[in-house]
Order: sequence, then C-alpha cells, then structure tokens
Amino acid sequence: MPKRRTRRPKPKIARLLVANRGEIAVRIFRACRDLGISGLAIYSEIDRDAFHLGFADEAFYVGDTPPSESYLNIGRIIDVAVRARADAVHPGYGFLAENPDFAQAVMDAGLIWVGPPPGAVRAMGDKVSARRVADEAGVPTVPGTKQPASGPEEILAFGAEHGWPVAVKAIHGGGGRGFRVVRTAADAATAFESAGREAGLSFGNKDLYLERYLDQPRHVEIQVLGDAHGNIVHLGERECSLQRRHQKLIEECPSPVVDPATRAAMGAAAVKACKRAGYYSAGTAEFLLEQTAEEPRFYFLELNTRLQVEHPVTEIVCGLDLVKAMIRVAEGEPLPFTQDDVTMRGHAIECRINAEDPARGFLPSPGLLTEYREPGGPGIRVDAGARAGTRIPEFYDSLIAKLICYGASREEAIGRMRRALDEYRVEGVATTLPFHRLVAAAGWFAEARFSTSTVEAELDLTVLPPGPAGQPGDARARDVVVELSGKRFEVRLWERAGPGRAKPVQPGPGTRHSHTGIAETITAPMQGTILRTLVEEGQSVAVGEPVLVLEAMKMENVIVTQRDGIVRSMKVAAGDSVQLGAALVEIGPPD
Repeated sequence: MPKRRTRRPKPKIARLLVANRGEIAVRIFRACRDLGISGLAIYSEIDRDAFHLGFADEAFYVGDTPPSESYLNIGRIIDVAVRARADAVHPGYGFLAENPDFAQAVMDAGLIWVGPPPGAVRAMGDKVSARRVADEAGVPTVPGTKQPASGPEEILAFGAEHGWPVAVKAIHGGGGRGFRVVRTAADAATAFESAGREAGLSFGNKDLYLERYLDQPRHVEIQVLGDAHGNIVHLGERECSLQRRHQKLIEECPSPVVDPATRAAMGAAAVKACKRAGYYSAGTAEFLLEQTAEEPRFYFLELNTRLQVEHPVTEIVCGLDLVKAMIRVAEGEPLPFTQDDVTMRGHAIECRINAEDPARGFLPSPGLLTEYREPGGPGIRVDAGARAGTRIPEFYDSLIAKLICYGASREEAIGRMRRALDEYRVEGVATTLPFHRLVAAAGWFAEARFSTSTVEAELDLTVLPPGPAGQPGDARARDVVVELSGKRFEVRLWERAGPGRAKPVQPGPGTRHSHTGIAETITAPMQGTILRTLVEEGQSVAVGEPVLVLEAMKMENVIVTQRDGIVRSMKVAAGDSVQLGAALVEIGPPD
C-alpha cells in the first residue's frame, strides 16, 4: 500500500499493558516488540503458566480465575496498570474491549486508551444506539427496535408486526453470545430469559433488543480505520458467513460474492456511520447481504468497536499491521495513507481452531493439549495462544489458534488451506480441525455456495470422527510405526497411566448407564458449571425435553433427555461445577 511520507513524532507509549489473554495478547505483544514498546501482561490464578506470558516483557497477577475477578475487573486492571508504570492499555477483543466505562477509567487514570473514544463506543457499541446512528447517517438497517426490550411480550408484538422469525440480541455484546432466534410465539419467553442470562454472564449487561431475522443471508463486514484528526478509511470486506451458534468459524478477504460496486457502497456506508459517531481507531461494520435477482441488498447490523478476531485476513490482503496502526493512532498520529491508497491483493482465508467437537454439535472440549504441531510453508500464518502442555480452561473462550492461508487467488488460498490443515496436529482435546478439513474439500465451498445457515442447517457433521472430548490430564498419545506386507503405516495409540494396567476410563460424554435395568443417568458432555436446573424430582419428561443448562467456555448448553420417563434423582444443583462424564440426572421409566 503506497504511503504518504510523514515524519514520525516522538512516541508517547513506552510501556503498554494488554488487558487480555490468549492469542490476541500474543498478537499485541508482537506488535509492541516491532515498535520497541515494552509489553505488559496480566494473568489470572489459572493462567499463571499461560502461553501469552512468554511473549510479554513483564507480567502481573490480576485476580482469581473467574473473569469477574480478573479479566473483567476494571478496578484491579487499572491498579495493575498504574503499579506497572504503564503508559497505555490495549484491550484486545472480548472481555472489556467494548466497555466504554473501562476506556474512560483508563483515561481517568492518566493512561492512553488504545482504541476508539468512549463516547463513540457508547454510541456504536450499544447495538440499539448504533442503529439510531446508522439511520441518522442514511445507512440502511434491518427492521428492529431502537430501545431495549422489556420482556417477551415485546417479541410477540414485534413478530406480529414484522413477521417471524425474530432475532433477540444482546445490546452490549457480540460473538453470538446473548443471541437467540425465536421462530414461534411459544418460544419467546424461554429465548428472552436465556439470551438475557447469557448476555449478563458474558458482558455484565442483560439488555436485549429485537431485530427481523433474515434466513440464509451472507454475513459480510467492512474493516474501518480512522485517526483523531478526522481521517477515516475502509479496508474492504470480509466474508464471515460460515458460523455455528452465530459465532464465526471461517472468514475470508475479500468476499467471493461482493463485486467492486457493492464493496464501494458498503465501505462508504461504514465510513458514514463512523463519522456520524465521531469514531476513530480500528473497527468493523457488520452487514447482512441479501443476494436478490435484481441486485445485492445490504443492511447495517452493528459496529464492533474493537479489533476483530479475523483481522489478519485484512492485514495480509491490504499489506498493513492493524495493531501497530491502532497504537500509532492512540499516540496522536494521522493515518499515513488515504482511501485512494488502499489496495487489495490476493486472497486470505482464516480457520478458527477451537477446542470444540464439531461431530457433537460443537460442544466445548476444555482439557490438556498433549500434542500441538503447527503447519508452515508458503502463504501460511498461525496466530496461536497455546502450545503442547497448555491446558484449555473451561472459564474462557475456546479459541486455541487461528490458521490464516494466503494465495494470489482464492483457488490458491484454498489449496494452501487444505495442505496446512493436513499438517496441523492438535491432540488431547476435540478441535474444529475435522470441520475445517471437510469444508476445505467441499465443492460448495470452492464455488462459494453458502450462507449463515449452511453449517447448522445443511451439513451433517455427525459423519466426522468424534474428538477425545477433553482427555484427562494423564492421558497421552503414542505414535507407533508398523509395517504390513512391506507397506509402512503410522498408528496413534492413546495410553493411560497405571502400574501394568489401564486406568479406568471416565464415562463418555452424554452416555446413559443402566441402573438395575430400569433407570438411566444423563452424564455431563463437558466440564462446566450448572447454570440452572429445569426439572424436579418426580416430574415426567419426554424425549428431547431440556433438563438443565450447563455453561462452559462462555456458552450455554442445554442438556436434554433421550427417553420418556420420570426424574428419579437430580445429582446436581445450580452453581455446581461438574467434570466430563459426571452424573447429572437419573431418569426412570414412566409409571
């Protein structure tokens, strides 16, 4: 990308505290190293040996394991930043990244906030407020409410006016958390309660808003970057339609279905909305794209007032470093280029490697990584937050690493994606790698025939091999080479510690064990925390009926019964922590 010649002023940031963990903390520390800035880490009780600490110049304990006591605790983070003599704070993404109160607290402490101004975060980070700003800027939006919804009765009224289904969304969140799709009036109360509870757990705010839900659109987003001098540009689009539970799995830049005219129109709309809100730093405007017979129609959804997980695909195609750009903007520098200087070359695809089992509905799979081996070669970049021996905890996001594959064309990028996925090895927990391999080999992906509903509505992922679902820490893999009829084979064996005999294996996730031939026990499909029990002892239940809600890796998972019967015994209560395979509910035959 051509750049204007500008004289770099004396840097204002010498010590930068990263208020985050995992791969995004590593990414920011690397940018700090490039700029000659000392990177300061924070860590919770369970993160005392976390991967990101090895990339920091200094690290500081911030609190106990739960996010509310550590990575979401504004007071403690500010205290650490002051004690560490930091000049600035970068929030990364997730946790407090879109919290305007945190941004203001950083500035009130005399520190530089590496992100958008708090006022713009309030205007655009709140989805309802962002819709108002977009309307004022003349940017098209999906029909939706402009005030927080007060209860499920508003869902009924909205559905009657605009039609079903209705999307219920957390006002102060993202990443699919606090998001429910209500397809009938009968589901309204349950969806409202569940979305609010999940929003409160993830973002500390239960406010929800309503929106018309579009079936089978494309999810396309525009990267923006601005400075405090009034300059703002867009850096093209990213295709993010392949999702599960409204959370992205694969992203690419540019979108294979967006033409230059649509790109220019969406980019101009994103810039107009940002200027209306007084926004600068990095941000992402999210749109839904409907491909009609006449012409594509797009609707503004929200502005993510932070760095995005998928920012590397834009960096590679546009030839810039967004984290370094954010830091320089925070120091008061103007952008060194204009919109006319922005060029996009080649194609990049990102695969999110999460500790989840796609064969079992993407159930979280916390546990110990017994093996971790990254791919390499031309066009391959890996942004990792773990290594062999890292334990993926149940308390935080399930992201292990991001695989980014670049090529001169989309065809070349997909070819390199296939090669890299074949080379990638992660053992000890279930991961999304089998899903990514399936997609990379699919003709529909090569032809870009997919939408936001493809993964959950059109793919049969039960054909994928199930992962180990969080192997216990003493399990380990051993590779054995055997030769059969003169041909060499590599075989992987799972071993468990024990003096001459195998250690008893825990019950598998979701297995049902017979008790005297008349009762079955539902077991925990993952390690997590019981949020709520939905049935009582003595209650009759039917096949598929929810019995409790289990939270793991910031996701709610509804556990259902596989048989008709009577609840004979509740083995857990709300607030209990459970391990993989733990007994949850005993169901007896109907009377």
